[in-house]
Amino acid sequence: MRLVLAEDHALLRAGLTQVLEGAGFTVLHAVDNEPELQRALRDPSADAAVLDVRLPPTHTDEGLRAAIAVRQERPGFPVMVLSQYVEQLYARELLASGDGAVGYLLKDRVSDVTEFVEGVRRVAAGGTVLDPQVVSTVMARRREEPLDRLTPREREVLALMAEGRSNAAVAARLGVTEKAVLKHVSSIFAKLDLPVDEDDHRRVRAVLAWLHV
Repeated sequence: MRLVLAEDHALLRAGLTQVLEGAGFTVLHAVDNEPELQRALRDPSADAAVLDVRLPPTHTDEGLRAAIAVRQERPGFPVMVLSQYVEQLYARELLASGDGAVGYLLKDRVSDVTEFVEGVRRVAAGGTVLDPQVVSTVMARRREEPLDRLTPREREVLALMAEGRSNAAVAARLGVTEKAVLKHVSSIFAKLDLPVDEDDHRRVRAVLAWLHV
């Protein structure tokens, strides 16, 4: 898996490169500004990207806008976004395609290297990995619709799915059996009118429905 990495802090960029390459990824390009990022994302051999939201020259939203642009040009291109804050408008736009393969993590929560690497792997495989604060912020303006069919417990399960957690991890977090979680997940799929498909694909669609983007 060949990655584009964008991070303007040299030490963090070097550290992320070391972590990702140690986990078996190849960092094709490690850049620290928007112009270089734009060039790197045009490399057809790149398979995915890990991007900081705020990059030179303005340190506002260059990385996130680049993520949205590359996914418009290459639908479904996997992108993991790292940020100090939740940029709600762009976060919703990034998720709006419904293609999955998106991650959005706050930097101060990326303390578990193993969890971070697994998150990148899930995104590269077409899944979603969202920070709990991103989930709550994006959900704040959600319109009331089919999701009202869900029970409070099903909402808890779906919110944890949005964080990229497996059924086993959801079960551990809620203190229930994995079999109970499977029942909740099946009920969620049914209530959201998601047709029978590959389970991983339906999980992504359910999460995007939950975020209502």
